[in-house]
Amino acid sequence: MERLQKVIARAGIASRRKSEELIKEGKVKVNGKVVTELGLKVSPSDRVEVNEVQIEKEEPVYFVLYKPRGVISSVSDDKGRKVVTDYFSHYKERIFPVGRLDYDTSGLLILTNDGEFANLLMHPKNEIDKVYVAKTKGIPLRENLRKLQRGIQLEDGKTAPAKVKLLSADNKKQTAIVEIAIHEGRNRQVRRMFEAIGNEVLKLKRERYGFLTLSGLKAGEARELTPHEVKQLRALAMDQSKKNS
Repeated sequence: MERLQKVIARAGIASRRKSEELIKEGKVKVNGKVVTELGLKVSPSDRVEVNEVQIEKEEPVYFVLYKPRGVISSVSDDKGRKVVTDYFSHYKERIFPVGRLDYDTSGLLILTNDGEFANLLMHPKNEIDKVYVAKTKGIPLRENLRKLQRGIQLEDGKTAPAKVKLLSADNKKQTAIVEIAIHEGRNRQVRRMFEAIGNEVLKLKRERYGFLTLSGLKAGEARELTPHEVKQLRALAMDQSKKNS
């Protein structure tokens, strides 16, 4: 059983919020009866109509994309810039990204049409590690990397402890390559963490999400997750949630 507005949104009719408005406006029927209450749950056997048209229920799909730099982590952009769903134009399902990567950040991004799955992965309690590799301007001091490991104060609060490893340093160019693993998902968080210790991030790539990697993918390429991978991600998120409850 799923909430009615969720079923409408998943079918690609409208966003979750717009779906709620359609229900309140009396434009939705379940099994021939107008429904105006938001709490109603429906099963796959229920007939749902929006504006007198029966909706097609989509099968859930799950993808991993190697997002290139210069692409928006959204389903549309009012400035006409390329968005991540442009790479899936041959699919009929209404998919969306799970979380986001900044415009200038490349790397691993999950996309799906399964709202429940997306919410599970993004819930702050579920603490799934996301591993990034950053190229920094200047070579971070060891003591400053330890600050990142312990958690560092940003304008929106102190970050959770991170796993940090200096992979290489170029003394001539005064740049470094640093691996950092975080489980939070604040806006531009990794870039802001390095700025807080005096090192600008020149390049940033997300290489891992939980156990998922970019193995076999080039920038702009995607693949479908296997049913086992989807099951593993659910289990990983739920295990982390239990640890933190």
